[in-house]
Amino acid sequence: MSVNPTYFPAGTKEPVLTLTRPTPKLWVIELHNGVDNVLALTFINDAIRPALDVVEDEWKKSLKAAKAKGKSVGPDEGKGALIIIGKRNQNKFFSNGLDFAHAVRDPVPFFIVPTVAAINGHCFAGGMILALCCDYRVMTDGGKRNAWICMNEIHLGSSWPLSFVSTLRVKVGDANLHRKIALEGHKFTPQEALVAGLVDRIVPGDSAEAVFHEARELAESVDSLAKGGAWGLIKVDLYRDAISTFDLPSRPAPEPEAAASVKTRL
Repeated sequence: MSVNPTYFPAGTKEPVLTLTRPTPKLWVIELHNGVDNVLALTFINDAIRPALDVVEDEWKKSLKAAKAKGKSVGPDEGKGALIIIGKRNQNKFFSNGLDFAHAVRDPVPFFIVPTVAAINGHCFAGGMILALCCDYRVMTDGGKRNAWICMNEIHLGSSWPLSFVSTLRVKVGDANLHRKIALEGHKFTPQEALVAGLVDRIVPGDSAEAVFHEARELAESVDSLAKGGAWGLIKVDLYRDAISTFDLPSRPAPEPEAAASVKTRL
């Protein structure tokens, strides 16, 4: 188990992601790409995906070691959970969306151990999809600083990557909620998000650490579900419709002239 933090991209003087493993069964990815963690393609490919690869590799080694021990396996061996959190020294942003000019794919695949999004601030566009890709979501209650979760592309004249659409469909089952999220671009307060089932818990206060503490409690309550090695396998089938769209081309946002033409027909 690596005790020291690992920074991504590897070898850079200005890392945008830190991976830690505070216990043998818990990994933490902290996103700190600029002020608001915009999910550009380089951020995804050079930081998020390599960090996930490290977590997967370390957990698989732990699982393999646990299975090799048979009945003598320790109580924590084979367990695993991952928390993804925005920059921990602030409470304004989890992620402020996706850089559509440089990224068109889903930012993170459905992962092989339980994952918890610790939403410690605004969670917009691609940031919301990143959170939905996680199995559980814990969010600040916005009591001392506003925090919203929102797909705001409709207000920016941007279409969605197909992977975003399919992720919404498999993670949010209500058609009226699809309309409110996608076509109205509603900014959900944490309380609204909890009622709608978009988040599992909200946390009072204005501290990112309070959100992290709640996320850790939740992660540790489900980490044993990874021990059998079936968590990821079940999710592949459960979310197969979404996964199949990850590499499909997406419709680009309309040019201003085309957008104006569409408006005249409505």
